[in-house]
Amino acid sequence: MTRKQVQALTAVCLTIGIIAIDQAIKVAVKTGMHMYQSIRVTDWFYILFTENDGMAFGMEVFNKWFLTSFRIVAVAALIWYICKSIKSGIRWGYLVCLTLVTAGAAGNIFDCLFYGMIFNNPPAPLKAELVSWGTGYGQMMLGRVVDMFYFPLVEWDWPSWLPFVGGDHFIFFSPIFNFADACISCGVIALIIFYNKKMFR
Repeated sequence: MTRKQVQALTAVCLTIGIIAIDQAIKVAVKTGMHMYQSIRVTDWFYILFTENDGMAFGMEVFNKWFLTSFRIVAVAALIWYICKSIKSGIRWGYLVCLTLVTAGAAGNIFDCLFYGMIFNNPPAPLKAELVSWGTGYGQMMLGRVVDMFYFPLVEWDWPSWLPFVGGDHFIFFSPIFNFADACISCGVIALIIFYNKKMFR
């Protein structure tokens, strides 16, 4: 096999692997825990089942239809760019970073596209179950993204005499995220650090 063929195969296998791991974790959490159930792993790491309609780390900024459509277009553009870059001679590290971002985005797209169609949404303490296609809690493209990783690394109460935040409880790091979000973040951070100037040989 040529270098380009090996890189293309690597990108495909890595993408499939990331999506498979991401979906396996999400389905296990969604069908094995009820909403907002928490499992303590350590004092600074919890499995906390939540869902969101928005972007990575539970942010909700844009309309759901717009966000899902944007994700699909972005992933399609990334796939096109990866294919073009492989033909042009892409560096291995750069390829892995792009694949992490693409696969992570695709993993969250799967939730948005299909979860509303194939899962019900019972109240706690009942757990979600797979249902017949189209009889779930939502429509195509309106599914909610499953999040579960919570790392409250440090937390404290602000002194009451401080303006604006006095007396508030502060948690660092408070976002709840999933495996796909982690892949996207790692890929983007690595791109910024290592490939912000020179991308190709």
